[in-house]
Amino acid sequence: MSTTAQQRKAVPGSRGQQHGPRKSASTKKPKGKRTSRLSPLGFVLALPPILLILLFVGFPIVLAVAFSLGFTGGLNSVVATIGLNVHEADNWWGTLAAYQEVFTSSRFQADLLVTVVVTALSTLIVLFMAMGIGLYLKMKDGRMAKLLSGLAIIPLFIPVVIASWAILTFYSADGFLRSVFAQFGLQGPVWGYTAVAIVIGSVWTSLPFAVLMISSGLQAIPDAMIEAARDAGASFPRIVYSILMPMAFVPIIIASTFTAIGVIGSFTVPYFTGPNAPNMLGVELTNFFVSFNQPQQSVVMAIAVFLVASVIAGFYVWANFRSAKDQGRV
Repeated sequence: MSTTAQQRKAVPGSRGQQHGPRKSASTKKPKGKRTSRLSPLGFVLALPPILLILLFVGFPIVLAVAFSLGFTGGLNSVVATIGLNVHEADNWWGTLAAYQEVFTSSRFQADLLVTVVVTALSTLIVLFMAMGIGLYLKMKDGRMAKLLSGLAIIPLFIPVVIASWAILTFYSADGFLRSVFAQFGLQGPVWGYTAVAIVIGSVWTSLPFAVLMISSGLQAIPDAMIEAARDAGASFPRIVYSILMPMAFVPIIIASTFTAIGVIGSFTVPYFTGPNAPNMLGVELTNFFVSFNQPQQSVVMAIAVFLVASVIAGFYVWANFRSAKDQGRV
């Protein structure tokens, strides 16, 4: 390198050194302007769905909660006038008379017990079946596994009304199951209009999503980890307990929460297949609102269902937070 070139390189105000900072300054300036321009635009684009949710979901919820506390004026005046056994507020914050009436009722307590038991039992059965199908598809991956996973997805394409009616006619007193047992001189079980039929229908409608969720989570686990565990002498239960379930923990939690929330708020399956009393709260609060003309009590039941579902949804939020934390996004 010549002396002139070295001096030109060493001069602090030379063209070669000014080119880098001048280029970086020119690139940072438009980026700041672009960010300032897009942030209000993003808020404006997100504003219509937010306003829509507040208007058609949030505002009715506020009115319903106020009506359950005894505020019968304003927009609640019509339903308070038509409804029976309406408790009016006697304090500035309202009254808990409707809550006391509902929660001390033996009918509501039986309905709540049936709802919780059916939800827990249906969720456990769905998780057991989805885990079995997902593990079989992960470990075997043959034609039988693909056929089994395909059959588990079929209920996704069958309307719930049709499936509920089919389950009722299949397990009723004069249904297919009793007819088959009668051919051998036996008395078959009658599960129509019982909680057992609700569990069967809930499992039928909830299984496809759980299979898709858990199978995708298990398929994302590298096969090299399973092979390494086998080489170390780990048994199949040990592999499932120590590798597969911990790594697919978030999809399992998401599948279980969605299943539980779907079952606890279901209406069609318990309405077609369940008994008159006790029944799921989704059907019972509808009966109180339509048949018994007690809207305040039905709102209290709806709030009770919402509170139970919120507890279940907390596990879903926790699973998402844990997944984001494991990926370094939090």
